[in-house]
Amino acid sequence: MTTLAQIRIPASYMRGGTSKGVFFRLDDLPEAAQVPGAQRDNLLLRVIGSPDPYGKQTDGMGGATSSTSKTVILSKSTQANHDVDYLFGQVAIDKAFVDWSGNCGNLTAAVGACAISGGLVDADRIPRDGIAEVRIWQANIGKTIIAHVPITDNEVQETGGFELDGVTFPAAEVRIEFLDPADAVGAMFPTGNVVDTLELPQEVVPAGSLQATLINAGIATIFINASDLGYSGCELQDAINGDPAALERFEQIRAHGALRMGLIENLEQAAERQHTPKVAIVAPPADYISSSGKSIAAADIDLNVRAMSMGKLHHAMMGTAAVSIATAAAIPGTLVNLAAGGGERDAVRFGHPSGTLKVGAAAANHDGEWVVEKVVMSRSARVLMEGWVRIPGDAF
Repeated sequence: MTTLAQIRIPASYMRGGTSKGVFFRLDDLPEAAQVPGAQRDNLLLRVIGSPDPYGKQTDGMGGATSSTSKTVILSKSTQANHDVDYLFGQVAIDKAFVDWSGNCGNLTAAVGACAISGGLVDADRIPRDGIAEVRIWQANIGKTIIAHVPITDNEVQETGGFELDGVTFPAAEVRIEFLDPADAVGAMFPTGNVVDTLELPQEVVPAGSLQATLINAGIATIFINASDLGYSGCELQDAINGDPAALERFEQIRAHGALRMGLIENLEQAAERQHTPKVAIVAPPADYISSSGKSIAAADIDLNVRAMSMGKLHHAMMGTAAVSIATAAAIPGTLVNLAAGGGERDAVRFGHPSGTLKVGAAAANHDGEWVVEKVVMSRSARVLMEGWVRIPGDAF
């Protein structure tokens, strides 16, 4: 049997927010993988270690969770007044599938730093000391993101005292602005309503329907009242991820919601679009103990949110879902807004399994249509390892 030797590809392994991923410069990829298609997907699958029927990604860089099975491709921006193009690939764990349908908000926090260190940002835009504003073109969704990256002695500053629930150690704060986060193609509310009745089979929900807010902002998201599914909104991962029937019910809700939002043409297509839409349950504020043992007081949050990612309850909160939460919270009448107490608001602090997160949104009503100008949140990022990744030469 003849096999090809391993090849090595320059890469960085980075944490951004509560996620980790393998970062590449487009020009460093093998020529066949510099364009979209099966060869690029196969390369990334092999790097991460998918598909893995054991669900561990032992033979790759993935960490066997949706938060750690991620890839990023960066390049000098092709867009005017932008520094870097950011393309995100969510790699399935047990399937030969890379989902390009959405952004990763958490890894966005690492994009600016990686772009600066990789020479993708012009030197005259980087202060010797201070904050570098990196203008990111998010290529998956066609949106602009501004990352405010701290710089010390002409180098990206990664260490600091900023603490982010869901991340063990403190680091430097990176402020992220998601500009005009609503969907670039369709309406923010694809049905035209801030609350819809989502029809479902009775074997999914006995009532045959659920109230839902269907929104395209940050990432397509289906918000459901936790109480309508028998939850308190204070659940941790094991309460849902250890219940196969619950996981199947959430997947059915996701598929029917995607169909109602016009993201798919039939229910079967939902399996080919695992990254989007997300499903999240919302509830009024309540006391609970986070996964780290930290006590979260109802008085310190505006609402509780739990979100599903790639078929599992997320251990904290996806950055893109946080954008969606902030947007929906700012618009009166959505289920998110009502869970937070209703009315107009420009910021919200919500509880998630690992703790809390505050996000702000600037929303305005123009001639009866809601527009969100930007959503702002703080994350952190750090290079974990850099050098080369190796894969068999015949892997793609």
